[in-house]
Amino acid sequence: MTASSTRRTTVARSRTAAFGAIAVAGTLLLTGCGDHTDKGSDGGSSSSAGSSSAPLASKLPADIRKAGVIKVGSDIAYPPVEYMENGKAVGVDPDIAEALGKQLGVKFDFQNGKFDQLIVGLQANRFNVIMSAMNDTKDRQNGIDSDTGKKVGNGVDFVDYFTAGTSILVQKGNPKGIKSLDDLCGKVVALQKGTTSEGIAKAQSTKCTKDGNKAITLQTFDTDPEALLRLKQGASVADLNDFPVAAYNAKTSGGGKDFEVVGDQIEAGPYGIAVSKENTQLRDALQAAVDAIIKNGDYQKILAKWNVTQGAVTEGKVNGGS
Repeated sequence: MTASSTRRTTVARSRTAAFGAIAVAGTLLLTGCGDHTDKGSDGGSSSSAGSSSAPLASKLPADIRKAGVIKVGSDIAYPPVEYMENGKAVGVDPDIAEALGKQLGVKFDFQNGKFDQLIVGLQANRFNVIMSAMNDTKDRQNGIDSDTGKKVGNGVDFVDYFTAGTSILVQKGNPKGIKSLDDLCGKVVALQKGTTSEGIAKAQSTKCTKDGNKAITLQTFDTDPEALLRLKQGASVADLNDFPVAAYNAKTSGGGKDFEVVGDQIEAGPYGIAVSKENTQLRDALQAAVDAIIKNGDYQKILAKWNVTQGAVTEGKVNGGS
């Protein structure tokens, strides 16, 4: 996640449980994970596809077509976009991946890792793509560290498939009276590191000091559930994360008694499937598959299932983020 990166703009993040503290149940409204270890049957899930009926299989690179698998890097702790249930990755992203797999004749194998190391893992060829509520931003496309403005890598290409903004999540009843980013000046905010949310919070902290107020004290964590736990305990006044995730946690955590969303969505932008810039054939195959599931209605059914239809796109754009 830079203000350009969501759950999110550093080059790594744009999606995040402590599932004991943050319940994982089902529905919500909509509107942005590392260095990976392949967890096999314990830490990942595969969405299956029958190659015999896959109309877009020929568009894939030969090595992926032969392997029959697209390895997916993901921070699988960001419900409802992706999270673990009974040892399997479930959520919006895994369901979309399964639909794409049917078009391409391959399985999408989700491998769990830290969000802020996912792009590093992609560039080290630990997996083929990233699907992790990752915002498509120009910094990420160009390999720019959003904090320093320096070039840190080759960047990645994105195939956009969803839209979401950042939301402010506070304790139920909003005891600190937080209504907007300006109300966070001089206060403690917990969030997931490497996300667009972190970039938004840092930019706001700079604005606070320019306006003569105290800076925001940022507490950053490897996962969003850790940040949510700090908020639940009252050790921070807010957590920033993607609207679908914020709304989900407001609805489900503590039976809806732990958190609430305040204010408007901030800097809405696209989620993208990240692909190495050298792998244009895979990128273009994924774009064709996204367009195909939009056209055949599978995409809309998935978003309706997770109550995130507000984030629907009408086509799979390449590098449509700003």
